[in-house]
Amino acid sequence: MRAFIYTGGKVFVENITEHPRGEDIKIAADAGYNTAKLLGVTPDILVGDFDSLGDVPEEKGMKVHQVPAEKDLTDTQIAVELAIGSGANEIFIIGGLSGRLDHTLSTLSILEDLRGRTVHGYVTDGQSRARYICSTSTLIARSQYKYLSIIAADEVVKGVSVEGCKYPLKKATLNRRLQYAVSNEITGNVALISVRKGGIYIIESKDIE
Repeated sequence: MRAFIYTGGKVFVENITEHPRGEDIKIAADAGYNTAKLLGVTPDILVGDFDSLGDVPEEKGMKVHQVPAEKDLTDTQIAVELAIGSGANEIFIIGGLSGRLDHTLSTLSILEDLRGRTVHGYVTDGQSRARYICSTSTLIARSQYKYLSIIAADEVVKGVSVEGCKYPLKKATLNRRLQYAVSNEITGNVALISVRKGGIYIIESKDIE
């Protein structure tokens, strides 16, 4: 089951290619309600303390889950828990990359948490798209995103290989304090990224216009 979580922050609506279908769960986290509506989506659930959204809109069939302003988890993290509790094993977070830096880093860390819970996770704002893998491999299809970067999430990441890109890597070691696998480009239809030990963020990005 897939879940789509809409968050606040700037979203490049015209570039969003990930859209819900059928029985996918649609959750808006606070001002993410506005993001959802810009994309023509009516959320199944609206969650948050509504400090950024303000007045709670009335939508037929939309459940409202209000939480206290003083809480341990962010609205996005709470939305993720609701999605997993509903049976989602694949989660798309729309937004959350182009606003406050602390929220961006918090949202990226959700991807690592999801992987540890065997849930596939993606974050995109239309300008960038991110995912996280650990000690495994994945295929990245060539798309609208020009650049492909690998960011070490652990202190040391070993056995990193990149095939099908302008700058290939073979069994490389990446260090979190010196990130150098940035701004690569897929040259064919697909890139293969492998990691023997450790976690990485795979980030696809468009040119900044």
